[in-house]
Amino acid sequence: PAGTGASGWEGSGQGRGERRCLLRRRDGREQHGVAASCLRELRDKASGILAIDKAREPITIVLAEDGTIVDDEDYFLCLPSNTKFVALAKNEKWSSKNSGAAWLSEAVDEVDSAAEKWKQLARQLKDDLSNIILMSEDDLQVLIDIPRSDLAEELAQSQTKIQVLQDTLQQVLDRREEERQSRQLLELYLEALKNEDSILSKVAESETVPRKEMDVVDTGTSSTGTSAKTALSDQILAALKEKPAPELCLDSQDLELVLKEDTQALASALRWDKQKAEALQQACDQELSKRLQQVQTLHSLRSTSKGKKTLPWGDWLSSKRKK
Repeated sequence: PAGTGASGWEGSGQGRGERRCLLRRRDGREQHGVAASCLRELRDKASGILAIDKAREPITIVLAEDGTIVDDEDYFLCLPSNTKFVALAKNEKWSSKNSGAAWLSEAVDEVDSAAEKWKQLARQLKDDLSNIILMSEDDLQVLIDIPRSDLAEELAQSQTKIQVLQDTLQQVLDRREEERQSRQLLELYLEALKNEDSILSKVAESETVPRKEMDVVDTGTSSTGTSAKTALSDQILAALKEKPAPELCLDSQDLELVLKEDTQALASALRWDKQKAEALQQACDQELSKRLQQVQTLHSLRSTSKGKKTLPWGDWLSSKRKK
């Protein structure tokens, strides 16, 4: 009898009913949705989608749940849609690490790590609220997105104070964005002036320089043949390369790493010239100095606040909001 739910896939006719399959490599974390009408078609698609070299065929299809080898067409057709499969290349063996439970545990681990992340950030605030200044934009956003009741419980504060805290975090984030936009406008203005000067100078040169002297090949600034290694993570490099005013989105530890990095290695990793890499390090140095100065100012306020070990939440947040 014709089924319901998945019948749109399993199709019109018994011989050509396509079914949805979830497929991945033995050690891969990405799973791919595949529609296949038979086991042979699933193998062929696995070869292409999972980029399994022809030399590593034949491909063996097994159930992700328990490693059962699926080599019978009738058995394959009896399996429900969205069954999870693992594609094994020649000489590869299934293990319990490749089971469906492992896929679920990976997702749970990601959730657990995210929960641990915000709690770790919250503990930093509990130790010293001035750590807000040293946090990255991503860290600030994580704390802003946490439900007020959860953050209040973690910090042992009232929800009213947590609301003030999250408002403060948002203001810090907004100020960084405003500063980024201001810098972008300034850079656009300076670039426009530079282009105007360049056009005027080229016009002047074309009028004064003999024509045959203009046939000079501009080799540009050649970089070293081998790219120097960098200790910076891919995440930091991506932020430096893709985000405008990247020094504003990094936390203070990342800023220190950028400053310690060899300028030539940094330029090579970002595929920039050395002058641009030096300008980036100078911007990171200025941002780090500014944050540390703000922290020092807050610590001075704390030391004079009635001899208390830590600055009261209300006083700290109200002073922060006035700035």
